[in-house]
Amino acid sequence: QVQLVESGGGLVQAGGSLRLSCAASGRTIRDNAMGWFRQGPGKEREFVAAISWNFGTYYTDSVKGRFTISRDNAKNTVNLQMNSLKSEDTAVYYCAADTNFSGTYYFPNDYNSWGQGTQVTVSS
Repeated sequence: QVQLVESGGGLVQAGGSLRLSCAASGRTIRDNAMGWFRQGPGKEREFVAAISWNFGTYYTDSVKGRFTISRDNAKNTVNLQMNSLKSEDTAVYYCAADTNFSGTYYFPNDYNSWGQGTQVTVSS
């Protein structure tokens, strides 16, 4: 079982940037797809971005061109660079690992390990 810990959240003004990191422990994640999801107040958890084991990247439309997902297999980490932040990006952001090799990326059920989340608040 892999353990995931997110960091890097905080309060930022609209138009600003944040970089989220997800540190994995317990096993390597180099062979696994990794994803970022977010959950705003009163909303369901939604897909933000994913990166496959071979570095393919996938984004929800609302963050394309603003967010960049990356992975560093040597450090067993996954990052989410968030630029041009908007108030609607305010949410708790979760890192997730697909260690069951579901082969898909866009739904929470595609992943079986989750971090505890990190709060991102964008003030307008």
